[in-house]
Amino acid sequence: MNITAISTVLIDIPYGTGAPTQRLGGQAWTAMAILLVRVETSAGITGWGEGFGHAVAPATKCVLDTLVAPQLIGRDARDISGVMADMLQRLHLYGRNGPVIYALSAIDIALWDIAGKAAGLPLHRLVGGSSRQELFAYASLLRYGEPEVVGRMAARAAAEGFRAIKLHETGVPQVAAARAAIGPDIALMCDTNCPWTVAQACEMAAALSAQKLAWLEEPVWPPEDFAGLAAVRAAGVPLAAGENAAGLVDFRHMFEAGAVDIAQPSVTKIGGITEMRKIIALAEAFGVRVVPHCAYFGPGYLASLQLAAALTPDAPFERLHVELQASPFGTYLDAPGGKVAVPQGSGLGCDPDLEVIERYRRGEVTVTR
Repeated sequence: MNITAISTVLIDIPYGTGAPTQRLGGQAWTAMAILLVRVETSAGITGWGEGFGHAVAPATKCVLDTLVAPQLIGRDARDISGVMADMLQRLHLYGRNGPVIYALSAIDIALWDIAGKAAGLPLHRLVGGSSRQELFAYASLLRYGEPEVVGRMAARAAAEGFRAIKLHETGVPQVAAARAAIGPDIALMCDTNCPWTVAQACEMAAALSAQKLAWLEEPVWPPEDFAGLAAVRAAGVPLAAGENAAGLVDFRHMFEAGAVDIAQPSVTKIGGITEMRKIIALAEAFGVRVVPHCAYFGPGYLASLQLAAALTPDAPFERLHVELQASPFGTYLDAPGGKVAVPQGSGLGCDPDLEVIERYRRGEVTVTR
């Protein structure tokens, strides 16, 4: 079953939040950029993948179209481990993180989708035998800045049934506003996106202690300062990190340093399902909890959902708290009552809606033999 064609298409789906427009990298962020990858095979089975993502999606698409896809035509789609190991080593000169790895993540997800379809099994059955039908989700809020807005949006998520809420704020007033809005019984987390030195992070952890955070996420710059993270963790706050890690060995160094309580590999950024399975097993060996990062809505969302159902079923599942104008996967992107359904179809469980792709597409490239 050889790979015969690889297509990439970038779509932009507008979304709303119920809050003022956010800005990312100095630009207004009003649409979700999703990079879809379709892998076709000689057996007639097609797989879908997703490479990270958001503002960097065009760069990932360029890497896929010009560097990755041409080298994969004719390869055996069943040899996922062999293909990935070969491509990771072959392309390592172009970076061990960033668009090259994001591109390979998309291919890996698509190949696992093909494997599940060939076996007639959903991915969670293929890799773990799970029979889970749904998972608890947490609402991952965007960064709003104004305490009043933060409190209002946290209260809205709680009213929708979420029993865990994650902020993306860097100030005590904002976090305190959320805690006051949702009360003491709903879990509250805060992702700060690497803003502080170690000393500053220790000070902020102490200042936030009254808000009873379930975890403080990525408080230290740079994110690979695992000794620094360990120092903050030693101050007594549960720490989470990992969405910016560069593969299995990076996570090993993180765990050896005692840097985190919670590991957060991201399937569209870390090397796909193949690398995620290794990291989850390594975390188990070190006694570190895994809560996968999932800030996207393409096939990577379904891959994260399938892996979580099989390998981390007791962890809350991250769901960005936005309302897409259209869903590429129907109701599978919904989280009614703070729960997400696990697709039971083969592979990732559901192919994207081609009408939605056509309506929101920015461009498509197909690479064949």
